[in-house]
Amino acid sequence: MSALPDPVLIHPVGRPIVGHAAPPGSKSITNRVLLLAALATGRSHLTGALKSDDTTHMATALRAMGVHIDEPAATEFTVTGSGVLRAPAAPLFLGNAGTAIRFLTAACATAEGPVALDGDVHMRQRPIGPLVAALDRLGVPAEAATGCPPVRVQGLGAHGLAGGRVEIDAGLSSQYVSALLMLAPRARAPVEIALVGGGDIGARGYVELTLAAMRRFGVQAETVDAACWRVQPGTYHAADIAIEPDASAATYLWAAAALTGGTIDLGLRAEDFTQPDAAAQALIARFPELPPVIEGSQMQDAIPTLAVMAAFNRAPVRFTGIANLRVKECDRVSALNEGLNRLRPGLAREAGDDLLVSGDPALAEQVAGDGGARIDPRHDHRMAMSFALAGLLMRGVAIEDPGCVAKTWPGYWDTLRALGVRLSAA
Repeated sequence: MSALPDPVLIHPVGRPIVGHAAPPGSKSITNRVLLLAALATGRSHLTGALKSDDTTHMATALRAMGVHIDEPAATEFTVTGSGVLRAPAAPLFLGNAGTAIRFLTAACATAEGPVALDGDVHMRQRPIGPLVAALDRLGVPAEAATGCPPVRVQGLGAHGLAGGRVEIDAGLSSQYVSALLMLAPRARAPVEIALVGGGDIGARGYVELTLAAMRRFGVQAETVDAACWRVQPGTYHAADIAIEPDASAATYLWAAAALTGGTIDLGLRAEDFTQPDAAAQALIARFPELPPVIEGSQMQDAIPTLAVMAAFNRAPVRFTGIANLRVKECDRVSALNEGLNRLRPGLAREAGDDLLVSGDPALAEQVAGDGGARIDPRHDHRMAMSFALAGLLMRGVAIEDPGCVAKTWPGYWDTLRALGVRLSAA
């Protein structure tokens, strides 16, 4: 990522954005296949991978647990696994990488000995208690005193997990289910994972992403019903994986094109993505006639993009099913509300866990806020990237802490520049 002023001012483009741009590799898939390659026997070659803060934390932690990982190219990992994770000599530090800490918390059950996992100040506010409780019910001693990291897991060794049925509350995150699914084949007996009371699960499509990744490494999980999965004991085998681009990142490019009346060729059609956030493209294509209600539970990371677009819509939009956004890298419902009201007071309001955005196409002709608007992304990459879109149309939009995008897309600002967007000091 090129050097940027802080805050960085986005200048309205005043024309349709037309061009080509490549989103980075999928974070969700990269962190899944890094872990599965580490749990597999043999050498796996991962191409199209994301290299960012989140995936670097995952790779660094796996190396600390005895996995040999090379990086032969900018978007490649070569992982040589023995099927065994070693207890690290020091606590694993995962920054604010939610996928990494949750997936590894479960996987560390296979290590020989105790493993401590921790993160930064933001990670220490992200819930992990339901996963820790589920591991404990499976016979894996685990604790998180506050219900958030730090976490301590007493590894049982490669064949120490007995198996059995476990119920888990996945209302806060589908990552709890994914973490247990990827661990399950290492048990001595079948593992059945069921949602508490047959309850709801946020972003179910990411569980499907996990099951698909497991199949690529030779393990088939059975979907018993919408609230239960069964996994037989098995062995992961090395695989060569081509990772698709990140659909959540693609939403910023689709939105930039829609907001300016342009076209950006991503090199992949929306329907060819397997990630759930790709469903947002059908909504983005309706701009400036977004539907009056957008239910966001199954495309959570796309909601910030859509919420900023809604500011310029021809009619109000209500976002529902987004309570889980409160426990992401920051409270995204609150951050969206605050940022939108910095663009223009009264533009948005919270209604319980819903977000209401008024919508006004005339904003595109105005100066943001009272002579400009500095957006605090709360160290959240998605807040920074989403609110940058407002700067394509409004004057005076500046994003603080622009480097926070390195969490998932270090080259985001360079991509905007390549599309003709001018950035400067505020």
